[in-house]
Amino acid sequence: MKAAEIRKLKDAELEEQLTEARHELLNLRFQTITGQLTDTTRIRVVRRDIARMETIMRERQLAETAEESEA
Repeated sequence: MKAAEIRKLKDAELEEQLTEARHELLNLRFQTITGQLTDTTRIRVVRRDIARMETIMRERQLAETAEESEA
């Protein structure tokens, strides 16, 4: 998922996507341990998606804080 797509999501949708990505990462780790995972690059992609989502959530928090301090 690209950053532009993530920025279009509302806060609730973003949190839901983040939760789903974390569950997917957990499942991928279990598949790796049991030897069932064939596409090992998927772990890297999901980890980066999670990082992007967390970064955008943090940007929104900082923007809200800046707006509150200006008012």
